[in-house]
Amino acid sequence: MENKKPFQVYFDGSCPLCQKEIGLYQRMRGGEAIKWVDVSDPNALSHVDDLSCSVAMKRFHIRQADGTLVSGGRAFPELWKQLPTLRWIGLISSVPPISWLAVIAYQLFLPLRPRLQRLLFGSA
Repeated sequence: MENKKPFQVYFDGSCPLCQKEIGLYQRMRGGEAIKWVDVSDPNALSHVDDLSCSVAMKRFHIRQADGTLVSGGRAFPELWKQLPTLRWIGLISSVPPISWLAVIAYQLFLPLRPRLQRLLFGSA
C-alpha cells in the first residue's frame, strides 16, 4: 500500500485577511483532509527543507500529496481542487489562459495585501 502524504497548505496565520480565507476553506467539506500549516509559527517549518519561513510568509504555498511544492497564483487552483465545493473552479482556473491570469492577479494582489489588511482590519 502506498504511503501518501496529506495535501498541505502553508499560510500566514498572523494575517487577518489570510485567517478569514483559510478559515473558510478549513470549514468546507474536504478541509479536514488537508494539513494546515501556519507559517507565522517560527517552528512550523523546522522539518521542511525546501521552504523557509521568510519565503513562506511572502506568498501562498501548497504541497501536493506527491511532495510537489506549488506557490502563488498556481497554488490556489490546486487547493480548490481538494475541496469538492470549489473543485470546478480549481479545474477551470488551472487551464491556460485562465491559469496565466490567476498568476498575474496574485502578483498584483501581493503588494496590495498590507493596505487591504489595514483598510479591513486596522493592522498590517
